[in-house]
Amino acid sequence: MAASSQGASIVPASLFDALPMQETGEQLDTLIRRGDVHIERIVSSPRPEPVRYDQAHDEWVLLLQGQATLELAGEEVQLAAGNHLLIPAHCPHRVLATSETPRCVWLAVHIPLAPDAAQSTGDLSTPPGGSPTA
Repeated sequence: MAASSQGASIVPASLFDALPMQETGEQLDTLIRRGDVHIERIVSSPRPEPVRYDQAHDEWVLLLQGQATLELAGEEVQLAAGNHLLIPAHCPHRVLATSETPRCVWLAVHIPLAPDAAQSTGDLSTPPGGSPTA
């Protein structure tokens, strides 16, 4: 087992341990927070609540198990285990449906906007220093 620079043991943990089995909604568990970066595990029930999010930060999500349907800026997006996507800041989104078996388990990384990104138009098709892609 590896040890940290302070001499404490590093113990691995599983995102699949002690999965909550709530009947509605989602359970969010913070795994780590460093500065403005926030990483959490989300476990969805088979009956998501109709909460529409519009966050001031980017959110990268990875669906670890299950299947889900999201609404992103008015468009439906189907996700299966292993699919990931970046939800840009201020992109309205919500969970429409999630599988019952297996339960949806997500890894979410909340990323603050860079100071220059707060001034951008939010056009993700323009690479840094480049012209828009077709």
